[in-house]
Amino acid sequence: MKGRLVILTGAGISAESGIPTFRDPGGLWEKYDLSEVATPEGFRRNPRLVHEFYNARRRDLLRVKPNPAHYALADLERAWSGEFLLVTQNVDDLHERAGSRRVIHIHGELLKIRCEHCGGVFRETGEVFPETPCPGCGRPGGLRPHVVWFGEEPFHLPEVYEALSRCHLFVAIGTSGTVFPAAGFVEVARAAGARCVEINLKPAENAPLFHEHRYGPASQVVPAWVKEILKEG
Repeated sequence: MKGRLVILTGAGISAESGIPTFRDPGGLWEKYDLSEVATPEGFRRNPRLVHEFYNARRRDLLRVKPNPAHYALADLERAWSGEFLLVTQNVDDLHERAGSRRVIHIHGELLKIRCEHCGGVFRETGEVFPETPCPGCGRPGGLRPHVVWFGEEPFHLPEVYEALSRCHLFVAIGTSGTVFPAAGFVEVARAAGARCVEINLKPAENAPLFHEHRYGPASQVVPAWVKEILKEG
């Protein structure tokens, strides 16, 4: 299989692994005040609360496993002979654990921390607190989750837009179509002439912008779609 393929994944692909979504009914934003745990201002007001929130998210992540949708995308990457890029809004590492290699996390990574003193980024699977010293520079008080909070710029956008502007096929999986800039990726891909496919539990807000739609649980629909693509060669 040739051509340039860009895949965007959102919370819907990891929900079946047991990772709670943020925006759906019963999601994390119904249980927590996002202004307190997911903004730079909230972190400055109460860094201990924010660290405790992300410590709990890390514990949850380490207890779950990739599902068939993650594994199917890893299989597709290995079989794809053209350019392949998987862009995820998710901060979990389930794509990597399933075997995906060409992955960009535009909203950061839960199992990483960043030091605001030295700028270093470090893998972290345990607990972090305001007094925890930086693994790099040794100074306390500078560590924060390596995730993009509300009001912050997503990571790697120039690389993502460059790939979208040249892609032949764009696929969005498990996204709400409400969070920008990711919700606008389909417009960039369409402008480049790409065929755009939506795979979702239900139509996203931007569903009319896609050429093709597949609805149902990601763990079922994604492997079936990948099998079709692999048969097409």
